[in-house]
Amino acid sequence: MLRSLYPLLCLCALHAPGRPPQGAERGEVVAGVAAHEVDAALYRERVRAMFYHAYDNYLVHAFPYDELRPLTCDGQDTWGSFSLTLIDALDTLLILGNVSEFQRVVDVLQEGVDFDIDVNASVFETNIRAFQTPTGMPFGTVNLLHGVNPGETPVTCTAGIGTFIVEFATLSHLTGDPVFEDVARKALKALWKNRSDIGLVGNHIDVVTAKWVAQDAGIGAGVDSYFEYLVKGAILLQDEELMSMFLEYNKAIKNYTKFDDWYLWVQMYKGTVSMPIFQSLEAYWPGLQSLIGDIDNAMRTFLNYYTVWKQFGGLPEFYNIPQGYTVEKREGYPLRPELIESAMYLYRATRDPTLLELGRDAVESIDRISKVECGFATIKDLRDHRLDNRMESFFLAETVKYLYLLFDTDNFIHNDGSTFDIVLTRYGECVLDAGGYIFNTEAHPIDPAALHCCKKQKEERWEIEDLMREFYSLKRNKKLTLKRTTGQSEGESQNPSVDTSSEDGWIKRNLKNNTKRKISPLSCPNQPFNSKLEVMGQVFLDNT
Repeated sequence: MLRSLYPLLCLCALHAPGRPPQGAERGEVVAGVAAHEVDAALYRERVRAMFYHAYDNYLVHAFPYDELRPLTCDGQDTWGSFSLTLIDALDTLLILGNVSEFQRVVDVLQEGVDFDIDVNASVFETNIRAFQTPTGMPFGTVNLLHGVNPGETPVTCTAGIGTFIVEFATLSHLTGDPVFEDVARKALKALWKNRSDIGLVGNHIDVVTAKWVAQDAGIGAGVDSYFEYLVKGAILLQDEELMSMFLEYNKAIKNYTKFDDWYLWVQMYKGTVSMPIFQSLEAYWPGLQSLIGDIDNAMRTFLNYYTVWKQFGGLPEFYNIPQGYTVEKREGYPLRPELIESAMYLYRATRDPTLLELGRDAVESIDRISKVECGFATIKDLRDHRLDNRMESFFLAETVKYLYLLFDTDNFIHNDGSTFDIVLTRYGECVLDAGGYIFNTEAHPIDPAALHCCKKQKEERWEIEDLMREFYSLKRNKKLTLKRTTGQSEGESQNPSVDTSSEDGWIKRNLKNNTKRKISPLSCPNQPFNSKLEVMGQVFLDNT
């Protein structure tokens, strides 16, 4: 089972080694291209070329290993030996419009990726079973064949406990088995229950005793995606409890960790500063703020982070805020996506051209510093741009994807509900592909409507009006086009513009007149989970 359960979701629904470019000092020229209007179409195509340079070299030199080693043009396993880069790149192919290659890869994966293997894998990175603890918080590592090893440490990072609800709730909805969502919620509530009196959580906790082992509180490594999933889980599931948890955390974070639009690390019980450090992983935070509408604070923090990028041509793993420089042994940049992710979200919300400038700077920096013959290499040290022999899978899954979406303003992922598909399931008619996609922490998109299409409770079935108002913000007095799924030739007008001043009437009228329906594979039969996955082979053992 993969870190995002992505195969299941898909089937259901400069070269400069050792030196900076000429004239560059600490990356300033690389990231400081003269300011002018950014040609989004030009950079979109440069990102496309970036993707295929990395993707093709992975297939030629590294597949079926997890990752490409771009300096030696070979591969290595890192997260469990299941061709992780290929799987992580899967939906990026769709976003780039390469449906045929997407289908080819799906066919390859259907031929068999063996998960019953004697290898240890990170629960956070693979999202599998390990929740049978007194607290309901999962172990950090699990053996894919034997389960949790008897000598496994019970100490797990906070993010490793709180980053399941998006995928596991989706899995429960698509299979009809509530156990996955249940264990994810139990883990979230256990973390909430064990927060400090001032409302903060630490970095690592013992999942057996619930004792905090690392008591540094912040928004970065070891904690980050816990906060991310409270927000995204709340949006995906329309869950007030999850959002309430995040908003309470947000108050404590502002009260104790925020200083001049930077976020520091503090002691979780006292709120005293323990590390005046900015970590590159924290750069997701402005994007998360944008999802709750806190745009002004998000932009101010983003601009702080952007100044670091412009200083080095990338974000060092750790940056000492008072000193304004890198931290020893944390000078590298492994081509992480988080600042680009925030730029994409904020650009969708503000259309501020500064955000496109960050995207331009990222393309220029990565191409000039990181590009080698066999792919793109991790930057080992941003001070002199030495390279390391690794290209992590998130480069194709996240960094390139968010860059492309930043520049491709008309991508289907950005659909605002103007077009959508109506499909027929065993429970009735359903709206899909109308936008509002929720990205998991590895940037794999999930269609929220797909979860509602699988609801079996009578009172929740096919309330199309509420579904569309809730997720896709169809506004009154607008002209909309209903995209037909079948029964029309390409280029034919799918439906004349309809006055939606009476939204309910418009929905009912179009549903009534749509006589030709697409029969969806998303039928969500109520059958055992193992039976549901027979087409993909035995994923879980019968006793798990």
